[in-house]
Amino acid sequence: MSISRRTLIAGAGAALAVPVAARQAFFQLPGGPQARAVATDFPQKGAMIVQRTRPPLLETPFEVFDDGIFTPNDRFFVRWSGGEMPTSIDVGAHRLTINGAVTRPVALTLDDVMRAGEPVEVVAVNQCAGNGRGLQEARVGGAQWGDGAMGNARWRGVRLRDVLARAGLAGTARRVRFGGLDRPAIEGQPRFTKSLPVDIALLDEVIVAWGMNGQPLPLLNGYPLRLVVPGWFATYWVKMLSDIEVLASDEDDSYFMAKTYRMPADRVQPGDKGFPTVPVTTMGPRSWITSHPDMASARAGRPLRLRGIAMGGTSGVASVDLVVDGQPVASALLEPEHGALGFRRWSATVFPRGRTMRIGPRCMNRGGDRQPEVHAWNPSGYARHSVAYLALTVI
Repeated sequence: MSISRRTLIAGAGAALAVPVAARQAFFQLPGGPQARAVATDFPQKGAMIVQRTRPPLLETPFEVFDDGIFTPNDRFFVRWSGGEMPTSIDVGAHRLTINGAVTRPVALTLDDVMRAGEPVEVVAVNQCAGNGRGLQEARVGGAQWGDGAMGNARWRGVRLRDVLARAGLAGTARRVRFGGLDRPAIEGQPRFTKSLPVDIALLDEVIVAWGMNGQPLPLLNGYPLRLVVPGWFATYWVKMLSDIEVLASDEDDSYFMAKTYRMPADRVQPGDKGFPTVPVTTMGPRSWITSHPDMASARAGRPLRLRGIAMGGTSGVASVDLVVDGQPVASALLEPEHGALGFRRWSATVFPRGRTMRIGPRCMNRGGDRQPEVHAWNPSGYARHSVAYLALTVI
């Protein structure tokens, strides 16, 4: 899985090309659209739902999640917040710089990064903060994702703390800010950067990754290096990582920390203004039925075997119950865990009744956090993790 001395070229702007639709994906989104193009011509990607072409926003077709708990690299969702991303990387020339509140600023080659500490592997879900935004009522702006802006992978790299040790943290260090090779499309727009408190940056599971599911990172998923912050939303998993700045402040006033990727500190309603906000940070527990689509048919009174996936957010999955309109009807059997902060497979048997059965899985994590019945509306559609119901047509 060597990435040093290797140049990956996307080719003639292929990553930004207008896709040729192979087919369409259909959604049940309250505000539409009900259909989107599915394209296969993005580099290193298979069939992906196209949200946007430049920079690419690609959603994983939901049926992929029924194939296994690890999302294949070529079907892994793509989200870029900046305006322009490189279509080629010269890894021999690439440097990861570390400066700010450190004892010695450094510029590390990829070989330096790979030798900074013991290589480790972390299983973790990478999920966009807006995953499921298109399901929110009332509708808000932003990418109208279904539930495919997420994926689970084995990430290989070295601990961020070992990389930071090459520069040495000063006693004044309070936060760590990260930037990548993507740049604003228009002069004067803010550059995409994100930061973490030092105590989070130094955790065992936070790594600088070069590998994903046994292969080098795909270009569109952050090649050659990306940050991996298990339990936190993907906005912190900075791709094409190129520079690290250690801040001597508890606050970060950069645009993507202070102005956006924020949500209400308390419940709000559409039309509310002037409410206090907090940064979007950690994920809540979520679960989905993957074996059956919405409006699938089921036989009345006969056993119906359902299966799906669950994630605990900031801790492992403790339990999954099947609920009908909020009331539990069955406890799911959990399959073995392949990393506490990754997807976990579950299965359960239910007995359909009535004409239509509104059913969904409800996950609780080991910290005692349980999926809420109803999504708390917010003006950016962030952090959705309410019960994902589907309707079964009972015959």
